[in-house]
Amino acid sequence: MANPLSGEVSLVLDGERYALKLTLGALAELEEALGADTLVALVERFESGRFRTRDVMALLLAGMHGGGHPVRADTLLAAEIDGGALEAARVAGLLLARAFALPPAPA
Repeated sequence: MANPLSGEVSLVLDGERYALKLTLGALAELEEALGADTLVALVERFESGRFRTRDVMALLLAGMHGGGHPVRADTLLAAEIDGGALEAARVAGLLLARAFALPPAPA
């Protein structure tokens, strides 16, 4: 089960549920994979709906690695994602949002 307060997002691949998370290392991996000048540009692409399939897959792969799942890119590309492309894009967007969200204020 994913813990949204720690930045985790659930994704079901090939019938198995995983908790994905964008750690600092995963964000560095993502930056390198996309050749991005900044992650702000990637966030802006998602916010405006101008993201590419490559963006989604790179985010999911980085999230898998950040969540402690050493999945290879070719394995992820061949996997069955519950909910298809729409769910993959939703999870990718949530990963970005939760990676940059401030923690809740103490009660």
